[in-house]
Amino acid sequence: MKKIFKIKTKFSHLLSVLLVLGIGVTSCTFEEQFDPDNPSIEGFENASKNQLNNLVVGVLSTMRNSLAIQTTASGTLARELYLFDADPRNTTNLLGGGGSTLENGDFYSTAPWGGRYRAISNANLLISSANKTSFVTDQERAGYVGFAQTIIAYELIEVLKSYGRARVDVADPDNLGPVLDFSAAIAEVTVILDSGLSNLNQAGSEFVFSLPGFSGFDTPATFAQFNRGVAATAALYAGDKAGALTALSASYFDLNGDITVGPKHIFSQSSGDLTNGIFKVASTAMMPNNGDQIIVHDSWIADAEAGDTRVASKAAMRPDPSVQDMLTGTHETRLYASNTSPIDLLRNEELILVYAEANIGGNTAQAVAALDRIRASAGLPAYSGATDDAALVTEMLNQRRYSLWCENHRLFDLRRYNLNSMLPIDRDGDQIFDVFPIPFSENQ
Repeated sequence: MKKIFKIKTKFSHLLSVLLVLGIGVTSCTFEEQFDPDNPSIEGFENASKNQLNNLVVGVLSTMRNSLAIQTTASGTLARELYLFDADPRNTTNLLGGGGSTLENGDFYSTAPWGGRYRAISNANLLISSANKTSFVTDQERAGYVGFAQTIIAYELIEVLKSYGRARVDVADPDNLGPVLDFSAAIAEVTVILDSGLSNLNQAGSEFVFSLPGFSGFDTPATFAQFNRGVAATAALYAGDKAGALTALSASYFDLNGDITVGPKHIFSQSSGDLTNGIFKVASTAMMPNNGDQIIVHDSWIADAEAGDTRVASKAAMRPDPSVQDMLTGTHETRLYASNTSPIDLLRNEELILVYAEANIGGNTAQAVAALDRIRASAGLPAYSGATDDAALVTEMLNQRRYSLWCENHRLFDLRRYNLNSMLPIDRDGDQIFDVFPIPFSENQ
């Protein structure tokens, strides 16, 4: 079968990332047969702890690949934003302008898929290497495997959110499993997460590797809470609300806690490392028409409740309204303060919203309590609308719309509730797309 990816982690890049993330590299040595430009399973036979730890860093690093493309492209389809830059496909293809369609060879199709599977490939390599080495104890091995399985599941969910399907069995690039539909794939994701939890529970009290960006979630026990948070989202997306609530109870979900708590992608300006690609430099009176900008869709501004602090914290009015390809916008992003600002993987705010959704149809009081927690954090009064299931779903989706703006959620939320037809058509001839095409190479 056709290979869908190859690992091409440059050693110089890996070293720079290690240095940036504070992981010592002076004692790192690689066996003679290891090729850092094209690592393979054979290159990690009987891997040392240093080699395994470098693979952990490689997994975390490649998780960020094409994150910005996936986020802005899905946000454009969901009419959360426009990306005004030099590439006309951002304002034509993604919006169906002039009768155009989404192409399965274009960057918005190939880059997110390739980025997610690069991280999955690295994680599978870590599992294989950890299972074949004699240089770690069984507890340490369980820690590596539990970490990698959790990350694989997280990445597969991100694939499913954008593409609606995923290839789950990719451990052997020469013998790939089939592309599964959503229901089958999310069921496999749950199995992977449960296996990851089992390994984490056998991993002792400490990992033997560092987890940059996972402060507070960097031991087997606390990383297991992240595993359960991911499991809660998987269960919810699978329609298993009871399973979601059970998983939440073992996660870091805290209805009255800090909504910002959770692991994060981290970035730096160091040579070879990545910066936050969703950050955009603010327009000013001296540069009112910044040509590389995320423009907030006017409907997100117009539909917000008065006093919602998320609007002011995530968006700012431009000196002049921006116009490109007959699209206009009065506001631009302020979601991130700088190009080294972290990006959340899964924060407590999202888990509270998962809790609200999982309680709709079962425990109205708890659903409202969770929605009120989100509303209060945004400076809004308690919810006073109807409490039938349909009304609560509308309120829940609205809170997700503002809490998770420009975080690759809105398109999937509308698709899973069959609400994409409610999206505005910005220009005559534009179209609504609700899922990205799987890259052409994957259909060969």
